[in-house]
Amino acid sequence: MQKLRNLGSASLKMLETAGIISEQQLRELGSVAAYRAIQQAGCQPSLNLLWALEGALSDRDWRQIAKEERTALILQLDDLERSG
Repeated sequence: MQKLRNLGSASLKMLETAGIISEQQLRELGSVAAYRAIQQAGCQPSLNLLWALEGALSDRDWRQIAKEERTALILQLDDLERSG
């Protein structure tokens, strides 16, 4: 996972804390579910991590994600949180 764009040591540590240790696991979960798993593992990530995760999966800079997909990702996260 170290080769994925946008993910530094702090991000990788949060993923590991949530039990997400491979690129395959991250891809299967997707950025929103992975972010939620990180929250549920007791970490307190900023939304920048959500943008970074989405950017890692789509090989784009996290700032592009924050600018272009912020609302859609926040809505997906809200839906996931409401569903339990």
